[in-house]
Amino acid sequence: MNYSLTHIPTRTEKVRDDGVTMVMDKGMSMRQAEDMIGSCGHLVDIVKLGFGTSFITPKLKEKIKLYQKADMKVYLGGTLFEAFVARGMFKDYRKLLGKLGLDTAEVSDGSITMSTKEKCGFISTLAKDFTVLSEVGSKETGILISPAKWVRMMRTELDAGSWKVIAEARESGTVGIYRPSGHAHTALVNRILAKIPAKDILWEAPQKSQQVWFIKQIGANVNLGNIAAEEVIPLETLRLGLRGDTFFQYLPEELAEKLRQVPANGK
Repeated sequence: MNYSLTHIPTRTEKVRDDGVTMVMDKGMSMRQAEDMIGSCGHLVDIVKLGFGTSFITPKLKEKIKLYQKADMKVYLGGTLFEAFVARGMFKDYRKLLGKLGLDTAEVSDGSITMSTKEKCGFISTLAKDFTVLSEVGSKETGILISPAKWVRMMRTELDAGSWKVIAEARESGTVGIYRPSGHAHTALVNRILAKIPAKDILWEAPQKSQQVWFIKQIGANVNLGNIAAEEVIPLETLRLGLRGDTFFQYLPEELAEKLRQVPANGK
């Protein structure tokens, strides 16, 4: 921090296991990646090379090394994993991860259908050599999964070897744990949190309102993902109560109540 301020929540520090921020890189140039590291790299824990962008991104190995040097986990989007699996090329996918020097991988089934046994088999196999994140939930609008099934899938995948389970929302933030309006399925999230520790879940929250909601529900050290590079510092101010949406989150109740009673014109 650049200066002292009271009533600021304690944030975990890199390299951390909770309170992580995952950024989605949808094809940033090397210069843009360098600029992100220079401006907010100390706040970014994970970088996802979104969907299949790694297939056509220039200087891919150089970019991966750049992020890793800044203490960021890097992994290829789950859609790419599914593209390999759909073509019967899982072994090639494992070789690719090694060739790229990656130590993190995502397993998802948002675009293709696979059994729980098959998915957990992929998780267990990759977990022998990589840190695995597995994504739960459908990318398709209108497909509803019961809270009990969400919990069951998350628990099963964590037991299979996932470091964290990702609650699906897509980059739009309008499916999975969210309604088409972008508002969270409150009952669903509460049911999940009653059974699965918050530290084991990475909530995709691309929209500011979603970030605010989860910070108020879970606290400053909630795991949030699919964050745009230019939104990392604004997100951190939300976590710390230094933005209007969470301004009163960490102030003592007596002080917050007193301040709320002061008229806007100060009279």
